[in-house]
Amino acid sequence: MHTTECLNQLRETGRMRWMSLAQAWIAEADEVVGALARDGFEECKYAETRDPHWHARGGVWQGLNRHTGAVASAVWVVSDARVHLVFIDIDGEPLRDA
Repeated sequence: MHTTECLNQLRETGRMRWMSLAQAWIAEADEVVGALARDGFEECKYAETRDPHWHARGGVWQGLNRHTGAVASAVWVVSDARVHLVFIDIDGEPLRDA
């Protein structure tokens, strides 16, 4: 699997925590996307869903590492009623807690 040093730093500092019940990460999507970019993934796709008041409610980001050919995806769900959930996938494998 692709090395994800910057994502690991988010985990180590507590900025990204695993939620086993949801099989997702509790994190800010912008921080996850930024970490993937610093890990060498170039953005290929970015889209957000919005509510009627133009607040982001969720989204998707995909990136390609041109040196390794690895593809990363992040999908996030934002709700006023719960924590922000981020689903991360690198080369077809979900990124899960160690």
